Amino acid sequence: MAGFYDYSVKNPKGEDVKMSDFRGKVVLVVNTATGCGFTPHYEPLEKMYEQYHDQGFEILDIPCNQFAGQTPQDDEGIHKFCQLKYHTQFPQMHKTFVNNNPEKGEKEEPLYTFLKSQQGFEGFEKDAKGLKAKATCAMMNKMLKGIDPDYQNNANIKWNFTKFVVDRNGNVVRRFEPTADMGTVEEFVKSLL
Repeated sequence: MAGFYDYSVKNPKGEDVKMSDFRGKVVLVVNTATGCGFTPHYEPLEKMYEQYHDQGFEILDIPCNQFAGQTPQDDEGIHKFCQLKYHTQFPQMHKTFVNNNPEKGEKEEPLYTFLKSQQGFEGFEKDAKGLKAKATCAMMNKMLKGIDPDYQNNANIKWNFTKFVVDRNGNVVRRFEPTADMGTVEEFVKSLL
């Protein structure tokens, strides 16, 4: 079976970005959106990038429009939004699909097929902290049950800002749902540096 370093994704110029280029680094892969309630995650992600990049930390930003059409812009528009609003410096990839949806002709990025095979969905509540986060978890569960009654039993990405953490050896070691506390995400990343 192929490993993390065997995959590549396209950047906005259509060039291949090989995961093997990140060998020996801790990588956070995140599907992002510009008009989502979780879009403010860009702020702590950028802070993490600035603080830990020199220690071998990378973020791979993969925009996706599969969840309620919350990323309608093209790659250039997404990049401008992120630069102006959040001053992001980490690499942004070409907008793509993270789940298969044959009815809409959407074929998931092979990297995501691999990531989901390594770390499945374990629920929104796992890394959520505080009353607001718990309320968000309940809302997400209710909404998704209406979309896919079996959502809890498959590894599909459920929403924007799902994060996968890959260690320095290319192992996909954690999956954080968008409801996860960003402080928890940061502590986990720090433990791998």
